[in-house]
Amino acid sequence: MRLSRILKPRFVVSAHCDLPCGVYDPAQARIEAESIKAIDEKYQANTDPEFRTRALIIKEQRAELVKHHLWVLWTDYFKPAHFEKYPNLHTLFNEATKLAGASGAKGSTDAAKADELLQKIDEIAKIFWETKQA
Repeated sequence: MRLSRILKPRFVVSAHCDLPCGVYDPAQARIEAESIKAIDEKYQANTDPEFRTRALIIKEQRAELVKHHLWVLWTDYFKPAHFEKYPNLHTLFNEATKLAGASGAKGSTDAAKADELLQKIDEIAKIFWETKQA
């Protein structure tokens, strides 16, 4: 018996993503964005400079996590067919990541900016769950 015959796979499988789709979930970005909003509210309610400094540091970390989770969805989960079916998806991700960045919730202590970010994440989540049903 030839070695190549023994080592030849019996089944060839393929998937549309690099890991089972269960590892992707926009809830991760949403949880971090909710943290940003809560930090903004606590920041506004407290005048202690040390507390405020700590709050800003933590908020910046959470904003980076929001961007990370959104980028993973954008680059790893969503495929060309999704972008064809939902032509505004690239724009949604661009707007959401900018809202998580320095010109958005990361650079502001206004909870309204965090609300805007949460709304964009919800729009992405709606599309995400529609694609999971398909």
